[in-house]
Amino acid sequence: MSSNHTARLSLAALVVAGLCQAGALRAQGTSGSAKPTIVLVHGAFADGSSWYRVIPILQQDGYNVIAVQNPLTSLAADVETTKRVIDAQHGPVVVVGHSYGGAVITEAAAGNPNVKALVYISAFAPDSGEPIGALGEKYPTQLGTGLRPDAAGFLYIDPALFRDLFAADLPAEETRVAAATQKPIIGSVFGASVQKVAWKSIPSWYLVAQEDHAINPEQERFYAQRMRATTVEIKSSHVPFLSHPAEVARLIEQAAGGAR
Repeated sequence: MSSNHTARLSLAALVVAGLCQAGALRAQGTSGSAKPTIVLVHGAFADGSSWYRVIPILQQDGYNVIAVQNPLTSLAADVETTKRVIDAQHGPVVVVGHSYGGAVITEAAAGNPNVKALVYISAFAPDSGEPIGALGEKYPTQLGTGLRPDAAGFLYIDPALFRDLFAADLPAEETRVAAATQKPIIGSVFGASVQKVAWKSIPSWYLVAQEDHAINPEQERFYAQRMRATTVEIKSSHVPFLSHPAEVARLIEQAAGGAR
């Protein structure tokens, strides 16, 4: 047999071996070892781009990430939008909600067997029939003093108070931009309630922001304890995904590891 023929056989054998290995890796990826998709849900006065510091960390660590763009026109509309995104994913999913987004994921993730973990970032985590704003009197903050409604009932945060109430640990220049680009939310959502509660059946993680002026940290601890969440606390304002993105990403990845 010629040396050229032997070389061709060896090359063919390598190609076949490579195809077999690739097939094995694909099978491994579909057998439950693949990293879950991370679905990020923003809160009030923001949109999906607010996760811009966390997304690159997760992507660099090999996660597929998608940030929901909710209309903030009603709880029902936001749940429907988020649920549509969750349902469109293939394989295991970890759903993350910030602030008002926590209420959204509580209902949107309920009943979906692909959702393996929930992560609440300084977020509301209401029970069934419990209005989102129900605990405001028990756990007061100064946020209400800074809210300004427009003629249609959508709420903004007074730009002059935005940094103190929402993001005191960010540079002033950054908070001026955030105040100028804030996305208003219809005020009626805080009287709305969820009917299905995902955290009662899905393992949950919770990040308490110890210097939160928008949701009382004690209220956050109440939510975390009620849902029996794996809980971490950091010295942060209401937006730890901006001021402490590495810590937020680490918690999400911890939840993703539990999901796998």
